[in-house]
Amino acid sequence: MITCSAPGKIYFSGEHAVVYGEKAIAAAIDLRTRVTVQPSGDFIINSSLGSTGLDDRKHPYVTQCVRKIKDFIPTGVKIDITSDLPVGSGLGSSAAVTIATLYALSICFDTNHTLSDIADLGYEIERTLQGVASPTDTFVSTMGGVITVPDRQTLTLPKCHIVVGNTGSFSSTRELVASVNSLKQAYPDTIDPVISAIGKLADYGSGLIIDLNYPALGRLMNINHGLLDALGVGSNELSHLTWASREAGAWGAKTTGAGGGGCMVAITDQPEKVARAIKSAGGQAFITHVTPYGVKAE
Repeated sequence: MITCSAPGKIYFSGEHAVVYGEKAIAAAIDLRTRVTVQPSGDFIINSSLGSTGLDDRKHPYVTQCVRKIKDFIPTGVKIDITSDLPVGSGLGSSAAVTIATLYALSICFDTNHTLSDIADLGYEIERTLQGVASPTDTFVSTMGGVITVPDRQTLTLPKCHIVVGNTGSFSSTRELVASVNSLKQAYPDTIDPVISAIGKLADYGSGLIIDLNYPALGRLMNINHGLLDALGVGSNELSHLTWASREAGAWGAKTTGAGGGGCMVAITDQPEKVARAIKSAGGQAFITHVTPYGVKAE
């Protein structure tokens, strides 16, 4: 029996723009998905969604993981999943379960996959299931820390507190990515500059993280939030939690992930106050921090 865990992630900047080759800054956070695997006579997947065999509807990511390395599995495998991460929330839940599953399977069945192989396989799975995907989530979940994409520069670990606010509303990454692409195709002269501006925020933000200048980083996050709204991926609930965080003293707060619901993220030196504001505004709050640890055996 092998148990592995992989972290979720937040974006300091760059959502959606990264799909078009623009720069983004993503960070692994210490909210993790844990996957336990053991050899079995059949294929069994257990999670909060229920117990199934290989199932493309309830457990599509885990099912694809098994199929990727099925040649190494002699008879079957039992997979049990628990997670700190809400599903469809913009915190990289699909990447975390994919990477944790691939790593646990690789250890259990001695497949000789490297961490780089695991990240690449995870990206292939996300791209297959989502239609269009960035390698950001799976790479960060595998390696941990703070990185820029696509150049994969490792940045200083921020020392500020991070508060995540969850609206409780599910959003589909596939549908939101497709929606932005449709908007881009319909109005390229307007939307292309918005996407480019989001990428430039990541350029500025990289230096601010290195310099530990969190108030300035927060201002860029606020701008990024507005640009994501301009792309049509915001929601009333997300903006409500974002503004509540800023009014409670957060240096910056923004949508994180695909948008449309799910989560926002704030950086602050007053985490308890910001968390209370998020709860008062109707959200669920998590106080967390950036972690240097990616996927690992537990």
